[in-house]
Amino acid sequence: MKTLTVSVVTPDGPVLEDSYEMVSCKAESGELGILPGHIPLVAPLSINAVRLKRENHVDKLAVNGGFMEVRPDKVTILAQSAEKPSDIDIDRAERAKERAERRLQSKQDDIDTLRAELALKRAINRLRVIR
Repeated sequence: MKTLTVSVVTPDGPVLEDSYEMVSCKAESGELGILPGHIPLVAPLSINAVRLKRENHVDKLAVNGGFMEVRPDKVTILAQSAEKPSDIDIDRAERAKERAERRLQSKQDDIDTLRAELALKRAINRLRVIR
């Protein structure tokens, strides 16, 4: 079975470098499935899980935006942040979700709604990846 080298990098350094048969993720334009031999592509990513398939197993990463560069034999993801399920603190993610929901429900003028919505999306994404 042919594979792709997948490299995930954040400003804090590399998160993952491994070979996979398929990469699935959510770009701003919609869902993408990348197989070896894919045409070159650059796409902005949404806050969502990246699914990495090898044999009959799927690894997941919580990715918070960024870009994906695709070449026939390699996928590079440059993300603001990316976390493996084992690196996610479930209690912290739950607290962040509750805090963001409270901010959005308060409807106060001094609340940065966009920032609260993004915090909520990041927290929900982390929780989805570990469940």
